[in-house]
This record gives sequence, structure tokens and C-alpha cells, in this order.
Amino acid sequence: MKKIGYVRVSSVDQNPARQLMQLEVIDVDIMYQEKVSGATRERPELQKMMAELQSGDTIYVTDLTRITRSTRDLFELVDEIKSKGANLKSLKDAWLDLSEENPYSHFLMTVMGGVNQLERDLIRMRQREGIELAKKEGKYIGRLKKYHKNHPGMKHAIELYEAGGKTVKEITEITNIPPASFYRGLKNHKEDQINE
Repeated sequence: MKKIGYVRVSSVDQNPARQLMQLEVIDVDIMYQEKVSGATRERPELQKMMAELQSGDTIYVTDLTRITRSTRDLFELVDEIKSKGANLKSLKDAWLDLSEENPYSHFLMTVMGGVNQLERDLIRMRQREGIELAKKEGKYIGRLKKYHKNHPGMKHAIELYEAGGKTVKEITEITNIPPASFYRGLKNHKEDQINE
């Protein structure tokens, strides 16, 4: 029977120190940690932990959003943990305890999972509303293209194309510009010339 810690942050520039400190206080036997989005269960350390999970083990997380980001994934994960005779405990969500057949725990898990999903949906909705407002006010630029017209490689690729004597394949190999990006840049360049 092992105490297992699972720590996850969404990106490499985020610091897992707070989670690690909270889990070290409860003296876990083994720690799994990764820096990857929680939107999917296809996470190497999560998969490894689940493969090594044994009956009687307990997985500890600081809060449920560290181990899952959707209600459906939470239920699938809980079912898998229970089928192995193991337990999942969240330090923040103290109501969650799979060690007993507790209908209240299952009910609260459903409610909390729904609340988490609602919160994410509301964040996405506010982002969309903010973008729409910024567009109306003319402040929204959108995602910057990597290979814009002032990109040195794109400029060189168009120069080579206009000079002639080279195929598109040769140009994209010389400049390391992907063919689709080159064609898009070339189209924009021609449109700019027409509009001048």
C-alpha cells in the first residue's frame, strides 16, 4: 500500500513547487510529475502511474484540476482507480474519498466536476466576448503569423522566386519556409503589389 503523489503544471514555465511542497508534507512514497496540458489523459507520467497502480494504493493530488480537466475524464479515471482497488484523494477537495462506497462522495464528485467544467466554459465564453469587443474597437490583431512579410526567410524566398531559375521546392529548402507558408506569403506579396 503506497502513498502516491501526482503533480502537474500546464507548461514548462510554470513552477510545480507549491504542489510538491503540499504533497511532501503528507510523506508520499513515490511522486509522479509532469509539465503538460491536462486537457487529455494522454500524459506519460499519468499513464505510467496508472500502469503501476496496485490494490490498496492511494493517489494524492493537491486538487482535482491537477489530475483531470473534464468531468468525463474524471469519471473514467475514478472508475479505473476503483477497478484496481486503489483510492484517489485530493487535498483541496476533501469530500472526495473512494475508499468507501459513499453515495455522497459520488454525488459531490458529479457536482464538483460539473462546476469545474462550467468555470472553464465561462472562461472561454469571456475570452470570446473579449475578442469580439476588441475586434469591434479595432484593437484585436489576432494571432501573429510566424512567416509574415517582414520575416527574413520569407523575404529571401520571395526574392529568389522573383529572380527566377529555382523551383518552389528548391526555394523552400534553401529558406526553410514550409511550402504552404511560402504560397500564402507569395499570394499576400502579389496582393500588396496590386494595391500599391
